Amino acid sequence: MTLSAPATSGDAQGMTIVARTQGQLVRRRFFQHKAAMTGMVVLLAVVVLAFTSVGFGPFGGWWKHGWTTTGRVIDGGAPTLTLWPFSIGEHPFGQDNVGKDYFALVMRGTQQSLLVALLVGLVATSVGTFVGATAGYFRKHTETALMRLTDVMITIPVLLIAAIVGRMAGGSGILVLGLALGLVIWPQLARLVRGEVLSLREREFIEASRAIGTRPRRIIFKHILPNTLGIIIVSTTLTIASAILVESAISFLGFGVQPPDISLGQLISFYQGAMLTRPWLFWWPGILIITVALSINFIGDGLRDAFDPRQNRVRA
Repeated sequence: MTLSAPATSGDAQGMTIVARTQGQLVRRRFFQHKAAMTGMVVLLAVVVLAFTSVGFGPFGGWWKHGWTTTGRVIDGGAPTLTLWPFSIGEHPFGQDNVGKDYFALVMRGTQQSLLVALLVGLVATSVGTFVGATAGYFRKHTETALMRLTDVMITIPVLLIAAIVGRMAGGSGILVLGLALGLVIWPQLARLVRGEVLSLREREFIEASRAIGTRPRRIIFKHILPNTLGIIIVSTTLTIASAILVESAISFLGFGVQPPDISLGQLISFYQGAMLTRPWLFWWPGILIITVALSINFIGDGLRDAFDPRQNRVRA
């Protein structure tokens, strides 16, 4: 809808005020967030590079070396990548002890770390949203039981629980590992959702829905959760960023992704002793972990600012 104000003597062209929906305002603020856009571009580039270079599943990649293929170590395994003049060379990230191409290994590790983090984000968001919404809406004994469980989970160090869970599930593949870790990193989201639901359940439109006999499940899914979508989306992105670091930490300790597969944390663990002699074996996976985590955090910051109701004022 467009509202036009009449022109005055000092304004020959008049003034046009464009009314925007909440979704349009959120998108507009998000796409104007420079850090979020930078993070999105970088993250997309990393994802495309990781999944297209060495291939994934039945799909082959364009990179000439496989992450399991060994060969002769050339020039001590030093990287052949040069920035000026720019040249990729045969092994841009270098080679490991047995002659494996380190670029292929790092790309495979990035794939695994990203998949685990995505699974953790989805599972933690689902569990945290369910627990928080149920506790906030039904209150009484339901809230007491669920919030005491949440408090217990929060008091135990996440890394300790993740290490124990990773030890039990790490050998079963990334699917089981992601699901298991997701069942650990949900309490913070549950508390945030509960707080939002507590404030929404007393609003007039919720009272009206209860008055006409609407079922609680429909009220929660049709009226309450859509109004908490902003905080859920922001928390999900931050959870995925945290999951990248948690997975890397437990893989570094040997409790995450297990050989013959590989992850970024596992690569750092394997080659931590080469920090002084062949530092590139340590730095490349570390740079990827920091890049992915920062990119997701920037996207989360952009979403948080976009959904912030205090920024709803838009100049005509």
